Amino acid sequence: MLYWAILFFIVAIVAGIFGFGGVASASAGIAQILFFVFLVLFIVAL
Repeated sequence: MLYWAILFFIVAIVAGIFGFGGVASASAGIAQILFFVFLVLFIVAL
């Protein structure tokens, strides 16, 4: 049981580093751009 507690603690620390750093906002911007690019490609393919 202690193993699972330590494992989830490490996962939470890593998620916190990504969440509170600039990585989350940069990833959201890139995902939004890619969404519109693939949306246009989908419409053109129809």
